[in-house]
This record gives sequence, C-alpha cells and structure tokens, in this order.
Amino acid sequence: MGNSSAHETDGGRRPQQQIPVVVLAGFLGSGKTTLLNHLLHRSAGSRIGAIVNDFGAIEIDALAVAGALGDSTVSLGNGCLCCAVDAGELDVYLGKLAAPETGVDVIVIEASGLAEPQELVRMVLASEHPGIVYGGLVEVVDAAEFDDTRARHPEIDRHLALADLVVVNKLDRTADPERVLALVGSLTDRAAVVPATYGRVDPEFLFDCRPSEERIGQLSFDDLHDHGGGQGDDHGTDGLGGSGHAGHLHTGYDSLSFVSDVPLDPRRLMRFLDSRPEGLYRIKGHVDLGPNDLRNRYTMHAVGRFLRFYPEPWAPADERRTQLVLIGSGIDTEALGTELKGCESDAPHADEHGMWGVLRYVQGSEDEPDPEPCGG
Repeated sequence: MGNSSAHETDGGRRPQQQIPVVVLAGFLGSGKTTLLNHLLHRSAGSRIGAIVNDFGAIEIDALAVAGALGDSTVSLGNGCLCCAVDAGELDVYLGKLAAPETGVDVIVIEASGLAEPQELVRMVLASEHPGIVYGGLVEVVDAAEFDDTRARHPEIDRHLALADLVVVNKLDRTADPERVLALVGSLTDRAAVVPATYGRVDPEFLFDCRPSEERIGQLSFDDLHDHGGGQGDDHGTDGLGGSGHAGHLHTGYDSLSFVSDVPLDPRRLMRFLDSRPEGLYRIKGHVDLGPNDLRNRYTMHAVGRFLRFYPEPWAPADERRTQLVLIGSGIDTEALGTELKGCESDAPHADEHGMWGVLRYVQGSEDEPDPEPCGG
C-alpha cells in the first residue's frame, strides 16, 4: 500500500490527518443512495466527498439536499467503477477530493449494484495518495428481498464475508426481521451487523463527525467520543434501527472509551487486536507504549480487520496516556475494557522484541503485512 503518513503539519511534528475512504456496496435497490443521502443530512458540520453510482467524483456539502447527488455526477462510461477506471485513475479522483482546500472529512465510493466490492477495496488500498486511508467496506442488504437476492446472486455470500460493516436495510418490510439478521450474521466474517430502516445509520459508525459549532484544529478525544455514548437518550434503539426517542435516528451501536495513564505492553496489545471480537467495527485514538518507544505515541486506526499504527513524536506538553474509542454492534464493552486493562504494563524496561508486532502495521515498514483488508 503506497500511503504514507510522512506528510506533516504543526511545525513538522504531527502527521497530516488522513481522510478515510469508505466503499459503499450492495445490489441494486438495497438502499445505498438512501443511506448516503441520510449521511449527508445527519453529519452536522462534516463534509463528504463522494464518488457516486460509478459515474464520477463530486464534492458535496454534508448539509446539501439529496438532489445534489444526481445533478453533479460526471459519467465515466460503462457504469461499473471497478471496470471503468484503474487504480491510477481512481487516485486522480481521490486526490481532487482529498485536496486540503476542499475541506472534505470523509470520502464515500458508492458502487453500482453489479460492481465487485473486493476489487474496489483493492483499488483504494493501492492508492499512492498520502492523504487518504482505507475506511472500510460497507455492504447494504435489502432485508425484504434478501432470500430472493441470494437465489439470483449467490455471490452475495462472498460479498458479506468480505464486509467490515453490514447494514441490513428495510427491516420494516420483512415479516421476520430477526431471522434475516441472524442469517446475515452467519454469513459474515466478524463484521458488525447493523439493523436499519430507510438507511438510517449513525454517521459515527463510518467517520468522525465534526461538531456543528466552528472548531479549529483536530478533534479532541472528547469530541471523538461525544457521538458514541451508547448510554443516554441520544443512542437508544428499538432493535430495528428506528428511534427509541422522538426526533432521533439510531442504529443501536455500542461504544467504549478507554483511558490509561499506565503504558500498554505491545505484545499484549497485539494479542488483543488479533482476537478482537465479531461486531467491533472501529478503534481510534492513540497508545502510549512506554519504554518500548519513549519518543513516540502511536495513533491507531482500525476498521474491521484493517489496522494501521502511525508513530508521531510526543510534544513536551503532551500528557502521556493511552486514549482509545471502540465502536461496534453487539460488543461486550465491559469485557473489552477488562481486556484492555490487562494490556497495561508498568515494566521500567523495554521488551527487546516486543515492538515487532506493532511495527508490522506501521506504514512503510519492511515487515508490513500484505494489505488485504478482510483477512484474505
């Protein structure tokens, strides 16, 4: 993967914030455009760049009306992005959307109903642009038509197995939503499965929502966690992706914030990450590895089974601590918190080979694993 975090700001100290690129897939009629339009209206001050319906790249204000999508596309020819362009051409579009002057916070590639999701993911991973990072494969399923869709398109089972997040849409139109949810869950490989109606997925699942009030600089840890409480009225659910409280749209996700003033042991941390459970979709934040690297903290970006660490020098004023947010569907937050607590280590000396596991997931490392986003 050609991405690099070497692009720096803040006097050369901090790496540039990379823009996540989310691949949004699903068969025709599953509700991909409805979901994307929902994100546009529910992402507050965030700005979404989109490559939509396999026709072209557009930049969209997150507060724009849904009709802006269809009016601003540019045709690429044959209606199938994974066939119409190569990785280099896609890079051109990504580069335009990721340019600092656009102010884009996330890029969504909405695939056609006949596109091959794995190829689109490979194209994103092959990007040479330093300002983007893979943000996950989201597969949208039409619950009402799921049985018929599987019969007509058996490849959907393979698509579900590749997904990082599965949105089971139109649950209000099926007589047995629990059966469909269980069936979809049985076909995934540890992906988070989120119930929805009318494409109502909380944007926090896909990207860090910018606060609606004007802010300067990067989001704080509190900003990151603000949308993911999962405890109060803002994040209740009726189990079908609908609202448990008037005026709110929910998908029933769970989140955990973990803060520790004790450094984490890199070997224990990698064991935790290697065994992260089904439904844990995102991990974000930074890690203090103590004596194993006194110079750097390690910003972590995990989506599905995709994982990257970005070392960045501690500033003299930085408080040396680990701060992480974990987001998923149906996850045991108490157990995850206990497991992370078990990664703490106050050992005064470094483990000679302890960093090897972490360094495998640092961009540009000679030992960097093959960037297969879905475990093969």
